[in-house]
Amino acid sequence: MKLGADFKKVLLQIEEEKGLSEDTIVASLESAMVAAYKKFKGGNQQIEVCVDVETGDVTIYEVYTVVEEVSRADTEVTPKGAAERGYADLVVGDILRVEVFPEAFGRIAAQTARQVIIQKLKDAERQAVYMQFADKIGNIVTGNVFKSEGEQVLVRINDRTEAILPKEERIIGEKYTPDARMKFYLLDVRQVSRGSRIVLSRTHPNLLRRLVELEVPEIREGIVEIRNIVREAGTRAKIAVATLDVNVEPLGACVGRQGARIRAISDELNGERVDIIIYDRDPLKYIANALSPAKIVRIEPLLDQDRSVVVYVRPDQLSLAIGKAGQNVRLAARLTGWKIDIKVKEEEKLPTMKDLFMDFVEDEEAK
Repeated sequence: MKLGADFKKVLLQIEEEKGLSEDTIVASLESAMVAAYKKFKGGNQQIEVCVDVETGDVTIYEVYTVVEEVSRADTEVTPKGAAERGYADLVVGDILRVEVFPEAFGRIAAQTARQVIIQKLKDAERQAVYMQFADKIGNIVTGNVFKSEGEQVLVRINDRTEAILPKEERIIGEKYTPDARMKFYLLDVRQVSRGSRIVLSRTHPNLLRRLVELEVPEIREGIVEIRNIVREAGTRAKIAVATLDVNVEPLGACVGRQGARIRAISDELNGERVDIIIYDRDPLKYIANALSPAKIVRIEPLLDQDRSVVVYVRPDQLSLAIGKAGQNVRLAARLTGWKIDIKVKEEEKLPTMKDLFMDFVEDEEAK
């Protein structure tokens, strides 16, 4: 059989369009021809098919095992039977390959081959997509929003691959307009009946981690280390960092000159405010840092409660310490792993002349 003079050209076209290797396509084609021939013959033959990539020639072999006594005529032959077919000197245990020329392979068989080829190519394409993205789980991918479908936003991450952004992984209030190009966290890749299901996230804390790694070379190089990240996606996040080099100031490295680095990260996250916190081994200092930008007067551990503190602030720092709807203290507690109770420390006032006079009068009356 011959697949045609343009077979090599068609093969190259499929490689380019489907992103599949030549070996994968040829293996799929050979498997399809085996299935088609078995259906054509209506038996359980052992078949081998070889496709010559350069010429497009297809060679089909019926394969037999040489045995003393035949129990399966489709796959076995005796030495005498082999000799009658023109293959002398074969002994028990040898393998006989007989080339066949199925002139009446027919339209139905060819259609079967075509269907199997298409299916095999689809399977191979799905597997290629899965393998391409399965080892990228936990990393950033860039894609273009192209459709909103029910509870999901669909994102095209390359010419042949689409991914979904579920409702629970979307930043509240963020707009996903068609053709918007954005960065996403690759959350999961699964093989399903219709292909690969690629799930993205805009809310995962590790999206922020990867963005910081992209923007801050000191973190990529391991000079500055991220100790913890907490987010309330789209509004505010806190990142605890520490330096492994005494000559590098971690806050400045992450914020960048005139705030350029942290601003670029915030812009990518729909304006999410990102606080950079200096990690400290002393939990009380770490808590004070985590409540930034509020200024702390005093922190007292509660000895009768595990990992709990009372933090005292001046009245003018109370709203900063607590944050809008309690967000600042809530994120600080999650970042440090401590329960934090905020209380106001009243200003200590010097006694006035009136206070001193009243004290004198009370003393005199007491006498």
